[in-house]
Amino acid sequence: MQFTIVREAGAFAAMAEEWNRLLTESASHVPFLRHEYLSAWWRTLGGGEWAQGELYLVTARQEDGSLCGVAPMFFTDNREGEPALMLLGSIEISDYLDVLVRPAHLPAFLQGLFEHLASPAAPAWHVLDWYNILDASPTLPALAAAAGAAGWSYTAAPLQHCPYIPLPGDWETYLAGIDKKQRHEIRRKMRRLEEADVPFRWYFVADGASLEAEIDAFLQLMAQDAEKQAFLTEVMRSQMRAAVKAAYDAGWLQLAFLEIDGKRAAGYLNFDYANHIWVYNSGMDFALREHSPGWVLLGNLLKWANENGRRAFDFMRGNEDYKYRFGGVDRFVMRASVRR
Repeated sequence: MQFTIVREAGAFAAMAEEWNRLLTESASHVPFLRHEYLSAWWRTLGGGEWAQGELYLVTARQEDGSLCGVAPMFFTDNREGEPALMLLGSIEISDYLDVLVRPAHLPAFLQGLFEHLASPAAPAWHVLDWYNILDASPTLPALAAAAGAAGWSYTAAPLQHCPYIPLPGDWETYLAGIDKKQRHEIRRKMRRLEEADVPFRWYFVADGASLEAEIDAFLQLMAQDAEKQAFLTEVMRSQMRAAVKAAYDAGWLQLAFLEIDGKRAAGYLNFDYANHIWVYNSGMDFALREHSPGWVLLGNLLKWANENGRRAFDFMRGNEDYKYRFGGVDRFVMRASVRR
């Protein structure tokens, strides 16, 4: 492997096609590692999460020049104020992060990465501080092995629950697999709206001409929650718009709304990527809560996902109770740290 450092945004932008091609063969094939997502994240440093940072991509190529590994990082002071190399996308708005490398190349890639990080050419880092790596990622044991070989310390700790639902491909089979009481509750709430004397529909946003207005509507629903309203600063709204547009342009946006009596009652911002549904955020009109719009829309999205061959419905970070009521299976994201 031949290693190169990419520090300029222009060079980062030029890697889009080969970056995404490598991602499809990487162990962690998730939407948050797509080039268009991370490019949008970098433009605002995560919606203002980071005051400053220096782009620091460590790339590896094979003898024929093909890209075979990327450690997508930036150099900044971490939350503890230490000079750190963080993964692009850290921390708050990118649920799953990792390196881009084929599983067979992972040990050699990390060995080469650590050799570079030990050299005078590397920035003056104190800690390799990598958040939001799924607990099943092969990067974690490989990182521990590479750190041990280099004589550096390695620690890993769970950060957050990340429940997901493996889908059987059939709505009734899915319902039969969850708790009987919850199955009844889902059916009851969906049927109650169907029997109510009020028009309703749910739909996916498909028209690019209306995308801006639909994003506005979704952000308004989000902002009805006080915690989410505080989260949606002006720069964060800009970041959210950029992420939604990037996903739409690349063909993996799933923005869904439930309308009741002509009013948007609930919305889900998901990514429909790699035969999985990734649930990114949601919002609800609290004036219409009597119709349980969040549950109804979620039920319809799960039914659609089963009927359309999606293999999993990933709620991602957060251990909210409703995720388990719908049959979520627990797993975790980790924070892995390497110190020299």
